[in-house]
Amino acid sequence: MITATPQPAAALTRTPDAPLPDALRLRRAGPGDAAALVALSEPFARSGALRRRPPAVYAARAADFLVAEEPDGTLRGCLALRVHLGAEDHGPTAAGVLYNFCVARQRQGSGLGARLLGAALAGARAQSLGVLFTATTGSGRLFLRHGFAPVRPAAAPRAWARTLDPRRGARVLARAL
Repeated sequence: MITATPQPAAALTRTPDAPLPDALRLRRAGPGDAAALVALSEPFARSGALRRRPPAVYAARAADFLVAEEPDGTLRGCLALRVHLGAEDHGPTAAGVLYNFCVARQRQGSGLGARLLGAALAGARAQSLGVLFTATTGSGRLFLRHGFAPVRPAAAPRAWARTLDPRRGARVLARAL
């Protein structure tokens, strides 16, 4: 029996340095981005929308992250994709989990979140993932517009589902690819 083991995402987007119309570019994060990822995520962690993670976690999982970067190097958005392999969870297909999705306040409503999510979906398809999961404490409207639907946490990869804190009241959403 194969155990569900998180693996770093191999590719979140096919064009990691693709320029965005508003001068932002999408790229894969590196370990050197850990402090900027913490700073970008902190307002969301304070509000309870995201889990607080130490810089060492961001550095260790940098390959999971797609970031949106201003020409001056400031990060304005991020989204991570972690691959979970394991026949016990999803048969012969691998599943992905999207996490730590945030867009800086000054970029909210600009379409940046949809661009990040679209790039993550393309990357998940390129890796032949069968399904994507996420958890949200918000409305989840963006995910729902992109084909996600509510599911029971038991449908998600066990290793990830065990980390969900029921006190946060997050809904688990999934989308077949």
